[in-house]
Amino acid sequence: MSKLLRAPLLTGLVFAGALCLGAVFTPEVMAQAEEAVAESAYSSEEYVASDGYAVFAVNNLWICISAALVFIMHLGFTTLEAGLTQKKNAVNIIFKNVWIVCTGILLYAMWGFNAMYPGDFNGYFAMGSWFGASLNDVSMTTADYNAGYTWWGDFIFQAMFAATAATIVSGAVAERVKLPTFMLFSTLLVGFAYPIIGSWKWGGGWLDQMGFYDFAGSSIVHAFGGFAALACVLLLGPRTGKYTESGIKPIVGHSMPLAVIGVFLLWLGWFGFNGGSALSADPKAVSYVFVTTSLAAAAGAISSIVGSYVLLKKPDVSMALNGILAGLVGITAGADTVGEESSIVIGAIAGLLVVVAILGFDKIKIDDPVGAISVHGVCGIWGTVAVGIFSMDASHSFVTQLIGTLAIGGFAFAFSAIVFGILKVTLGVRVSLEEETLGLDISEHGMAAYNGFETA
Repeated sequence: MSKLLRAPLLTGLVFAGALCLGAVFTPEVMAQAEEAVAESAYSSEEYVASDGYAVFAVNNLWICISAALVFIMHLGFTTLEAGLTQKKNAVNIIFKNVWIVCTGILLYAMWGFNAMYPGDFNGYFAMGSWFGASLNDVSMTTADYNAGYTWWGDFIFQAMFAATAATIVSGAVAERVKLPTFMLFSTLLVGFAYPIIGSWKWGGGWLDQMGFYDFAGSSIVHAFGGFAALACVLLLGPRTGKYTESGIKPIVGHSMPLAVIGVFLLWLGWFGFNGGSALSADPKAVSYVFVTTSLAAAAGAISSIVGSYVLLKKPDVSMALNGILAGLVGITAGADTVGEESSIVIGAIAGLLVVVAILGFDKIKIDDPVGAISVHGVCGIWGTVAVGIFSMDASHSFVTQLIGTLAIGGFAFAFSAIVFGILKVTLGVRVSLEEETLGLDISEHGMAAYNGFETA
């Protein structure tokens, strides 16, 4: 499409959208909506005065706060990915992450929520539907739905999780993937693949029936995203100039301060990611999960610092940052069921694993600019099987944990390889050498992230 036509077309679309909204949100419709809310369960004096209302209100508030903390993680992913890549691709990173979180929320509402939590289904696949419910239905707005949250509190918390898998892929394919191709792939991954594997455990599916345990998503979220990223990177290939006849040429990120901000935002968000997964404001459960989460993150950082110093003969700050994330991913599956000492061991092993994995992938020419495959894929598997080793619950089996994480990772890899492979032979997945050299900010978006900057 000609660049001269883009602006008028976009303007027309915005205008048409405004007309549609004007037609829908008429004064009469708004008045009816306000009346419905006024007559809804929220105004039930009898329920508000009941003994259980205060507990229910606090629980639901914590779930909503946790959803907000998980939302902050998307800002963390954006700044981390931007900081660890070249400045000529920063706008592209930002755009992809905006697309992912917005489409993720909408698709989860339209199909994913009711596909992921079907309850009674065949255990493998459930048809989803629009998530909406009536404000007048007390079974959705009170503890009749759940002691910890309303229907909408449940939805918004889970919706924040849904977009994370594609965000993981975004970092791994950075600096050389075609934007329209990635947008389509991420839509399919978040909209359809993620709810399917989520239903296997959190929706009462076959993994849940066999006793698989994943408290907050070491496999369901992180290993899923990591192995989806691996499939895409294998099909996409490395960045130009990364691997040469004389060896590996580092392509250095442009802003370590941005990367540090991203990691600490992610650590903050993980308090909602793991703490919210207690599904209530229970003081014991939430505070304990906060502690195991932080212990694992700190141990991951220290072990990655030591490991990188031994292997690289220098204290590598990017490895330290990925060590924090490795510890967080590692503890996510069992944050509520392993001891404090065990959380340190799990985080420390994850920190070492991420160093070895990043260096190992580089040696076999799998180019991952931010280490996403290592952090989320490798450490996601480790955190899941660690439950079978360290859990205080004797029913958690190592074999079951291994089967579960391999099934989830395998599905993510196969789905991504097929979908991304089809896109490769149809739309193409990689930008041209000229566009890659110029930078995706200019070639894909026609703008630079930093004033006065156009090329690397």
